[in-house]
Amino acid sequence: MPFSHLTDNLDKLAQQGLYRSRRTITSPQGIHLQLGGKSAVNFCSNDYLGLANHPAVAQAFKDAADSYGVGSGSAHLICGHSTAHHALEDELAAFTGRERALLFSTGYMANIGVINALVGRGDAVFEDRLNHASLLDGGLSSGAKFKRYAHADTAHLEPLLALATGNKLVVTDGVFSMDGDFAPLPELAAAAKNQGAWLMVDDAHGLGVIGKHGGGLLEHYGLSQEDVPVLMGTLGKGFGTFGAFVAGSEVLVETLIQSARTYIYTTALPPAIAEATRASLQIIKTENWRREKLNTLVARFRSGAEQLGLQLMPSSSPIQPILVGDSQRTVAISNALLEAGFLVSAIRPPTVAQGTARLRVTLSASHEEAMVDGLLDALDAINGKLGQAAL
Repeated sequence: MPFSHLTDNLDKLAQQGLYRSRRTITSPQGIHLQLGGKSAVNFCSNDYLGLANHPAVAQAFKDAADSYGVGSGSAHLICGHSTAHHALEDELAAFTGRERALLFSTGYMANIGVINALVGRGDAVFEDRLNHASLLDGGLSSGAKFKRYAHADTAHLEPLLALATGNKLVVTDGVFSMDGDFAPLPELAAAAKNQGAWLMVDDAHGLGVIGKHGGGLLEHYGLSQEDVPVLMGTLGKGFGTFGAFVAGSEVLVETLIQSARTYIYTTALPPAIAEATRASLQIIKTENWRREKLNTLVARFRSGAEQLGLQLMPSSSPIQPILVGDSQRTVAISNALLEAGFLVSAIRPPTVAQGTARLRVTLSASHEEAMVDGLLDALDAINGKLGQAAL
């Protein structure tokens, strides 16, 4: 029978606790979600600043839809590049302190397109072992010699760089999406400069969230365009909307316009999304209290989790993973939390390494301290029911 082996593969995933299922949400994105007829406090969204359903952002979208319609109609290089797109690119460039910015339809497409435009056969790309799948896929598909260095280990990277020939590109996440820790960007920038390499940082989980003014990990470390020539950011996390951008020099952006296939051969994101993002960017720049509150909630959660003896990972970001280990046990805890009214994702292989399944708790500026305390109480109760080995 055709595809019978696919059925066997799906059965094996289910038996190993690795089968993934979608949940249908019937409410707007936010900290309170309706799913399957049940209400839950959302602790698994990347909407870190609570902007996905912010009234000003939503109104900007509606107003722009009245002006521009819903679709963009074409790729940027045909007839899809609107004044809304252009204004957002200029504002993102100014926000990140770079010469220019270029919009992409998704973060995955941005990473694939940039890496393939910058390196190819005869070149070399070096990636952190825990990089996001889109970065790894970009490196593997480029045709360049592909090397992975130990997580956040510049000492392992440097001799690899010294042996390489051709163009050299070092690629790293800024804030690692499954662990929540920071890449050692100053050390990576120095190593790249010493070896004549470019450094590319995917700061999807840092922009808007990290840094006094939301400038991300580069603001946190005080790094410039010269230190990090290629910066990628997504708009569906801290910005609360959709899409992605790459920021850097005039030469970089013009090269991507001419060479990045995932930019050239796809429809531009809707202009209404661009206008909504312009509204969210203004909130990011002016409402510092959101980052301050988020930092307070992170500290409260970590303190409470440590008092309960939960195995946290070393993260000061809104991503707060609780290491469980066993995939099936992780799913059981996630399901028990949902029954208690809290939505927390169970992250399992292949997203993370075997034996490191975890509950990926993410915090938002829209959460209140009582919600954080309620989640901790639920974790404590579930831990007692399932046994101390549960968490």
